[in-house]
Amino acid sequence: MREIEAFQAKTRELAAKNVLTTREAAAKAAAVKEEAEVAAREAAAAALRLFGNDVELVAELLGVPTEELERDAKPVTAARAKEVIESLRARAERPRVRRSPTARPAETPSPAPVATARPTVAESDDGRADAA
Repeated sequence: MREIEAFQAKTRELAAKNVLTTREAAAKAAAVKEEAEVAAREAAAAALRLFGNDVELVAELLGVPTEELERDAKPVTAARAKEVIESLRARAERPRVRRSPTARPAETPSPAPVATARPTVAESDDGRADAA
C-alpha cells in the first residue's frame, strides 16, 4: 500500500514540475515573440523612412499589404527609426571579414577515386566468361 502512495506522490510531484517548466518556457517564448514583433515594427518604420515614406513602394517590395505596413510602423517613434537606420548604416560601413580557407598540408596525398561501376561479365556462346 505504501508503494502505491509513494508512486502517486511521485507522479503528482512530476506533474507539478511539468506545469512549472511548461509555464516558464511559455513565458520565455512570449518574451522572445514580443521582442521579435518590436524589431519587425522598427524595421518597417526604418524602411519607410529610407524610402521617403512611400508606403505603396515598400509594401510592394516586401509583399505585404499597405495597411499592415502602416499599422506596424505607426507605433515606432521617429527617433527610434533613426536609431535603427544609424545601426544599419554602421553595419553597412563595417568591412566584411572574409575567412581564409584553412591551410591544407601539401604532403597529404589526395585519396584515390573509388570506382563506382563494376565491370560486367558477359557469357559467350562457348561457355566462357568475357569482360564486357
